[in-house]
Amino acid sequence: MNTADVIQVLMSLLTLAICAPLLGAFFSQVYEGKRHLASLPLGWLEKLSARTVGKAYDEEMDWKRYARALLMFNALGLIIVFLMQLLQSHLPLNPQKLPDVSWHLALNTAISFVTNTNWQSYSGETSLSNFVQLFGLAVQNFLSAATGMAVAVALCRGLARRNEKTIGNFWQDLVRSTVYILLPLSLLLAGVLVSTGVVQSLSPAHHVVTLSGVEQVIPLGPVASQEAIKQLGTNGGGFFNANSAHPFENPTPFSNWLELLSILLIPAGFAFLYGRMVGNLKQGRIIFGVMMALIVAGLGLSLWSEYQPNASLGGLISLEGKETRIGVTGSILWSTFTTAASSGSINAMHSSLTPLAGGVAMLNMMLGEIIFGGVGSGLYGILIFVFLTVFLAGLMVGRTPEYLGKKIEARDIQMSVIAILLPSACVLLGTALAISLPQGLAGLSAKGPHAFSEMLYAFTSAANNNGSAFAGLTANSPFYDVALGLAMLIGRYGVILAVLAIAGNFASKRHAPPTAGTFNTNSVTFAALLIGVILIVGGLTFFPALILGPGIEHLLMNAGKVF
Repeated sequence: MNTADVIQVLMSLLTLAICAPLLGAFFSQVYEGKRHLASLPLGWLEKLSARTVGKAYDEEMDWKRYARALLMFNALGLIIVFLMQLLQSHLPLNPQKLPDVSWHLALNTAISFVTNTNWQSYSGETSLSNFVQLFGLAVQNFLSAATGMAVAVALCRGLARRNEKTIGNFWQDLVRSTVYILLPLSLLLAGVLVSTGVVQSLSPAHHVVTLSGVEQVIPLGPVASQEAIKQLGTNGGGFFNANSAHPFENPTPFSNWLELLSILLIPAGFAFLYGRMVGNLKQGRIIFGVMMALIVAGLGLSLWSEYQPNASLGGLISLEGKETRIGVTGSILWSTFTTAASSGSINAMHSSLTPLAGGVAMLNMMLGEIIFGGVGSGLYGILIFVFLTVFLAGLMVGRTPEYLGKKIEARDIQMSVIAILLPSACVLLGTALAISLPQGLAGLSAKGPHAFSEMLYAFTSAANNNGSAFAGLTANSPFYDVALGLAMLIGRYGVILAVLAIAGNFASKRHAPPTAGTFNTNSVTFAALLIGVILIVGGLTFFPALILGPGIEHLLMNAGKVF
């Protein structure tokens, strides 16, 4: 690493630390219904949305009603995106005359974008029309992100309220997330990205003749608008197959830094939103500190591994699969950020990472996308581990576990365990199924431990709603489209339902004043214990699988053998 690389890493982390509390304060004003920067220019849009919803917009909901509204809304979005793809050739804004999408790919893509996963088993520029990209995928980029944000806010209310049965209103939370946070930030970022050279056009692809006399197709489309919400909403679905490694999506070092930073901006801000909503800013700082510590540790290990002399390359470092204009540090910074969040966007081939760097990317996702995580989902994901940590600490000292003045009971832990186990089961069982069936093995492009990593990474990415891929697995087949689609659904809505049940249970509890025996959750000691629980749970669950894949491949790579 040179001085410029070190500055790039420090600037990214420092800017995130500065922006997060400012965004948290703004988010708090939005969800508490106070006047804020976006009230005047965009208030009319919320009022229009409220009239569309009707009386239900202002009615408080218990957790079951909140969950029903969420599930029905997301199911409707899934059906619409699915039908759009099946009827693509009959819809407007299709200058390339692209055909209809196969049923299994359409199903996978619809599930992917509605669940905020954005796994792509296709090349966007050659598979989907501008109409589907704009009115199907881009719309879901906003709505799926807003859904995760709404669930996080509902959980915060549940922790803050006392002796109440309600946790807010889903429609109100959804609209405010979209209108006041995602929309203005996306418009601002899209405008800046256009100024850096990111493409934004509805024109058909250009056909040009190169100096060698060969015709080349230059694909165009509404890229900047898709790019902005793709990053800010931790969606990750790129307009082009190469995603943010493509120069039309990411043309300059400045655009690369902006897109990289925007992946974690909202998730980091939500940590401070949490502190404000529960009336304890220290809680938000503890959550943010734990997230920052974990991402720095993963980034450090990945950079160390990539800059180690590679025995299989004669002692050189590997640039294979990386954009030379971005470099090793820029690629690893992105791979760490995008898997720490549930983004899934890439600017390098993750299959070409060293085994340890690839293993870190997988572990970031395996922990449940809680190291900042997705917009909203990262916060409620790490709070699940907070509940588990407080419960275990209570068992160790023989006291009833309490958090924010409320007792953690059996139901809370049962729901927390379900939220942790469901994605984990999808990862391990899905990978085992793929290894056991010829349909799963047919998609492999490698052998040995790297082939295992390809399948493990795919199900890890799907079940934890990340969407990135090793990119060596041919996943556009009925088997993978259906299997990964099911993993996305279970990993998204199984966790959401458990979280909303916890929110409803906490909202109905009485507040118990702290005593001398109350475990202090504002301390560095608690932060260290939380990190330990996160790593132990992740280690116990996935350590054998990580050894069979990245672990063995690392040892063989040092012996000069690659796959």
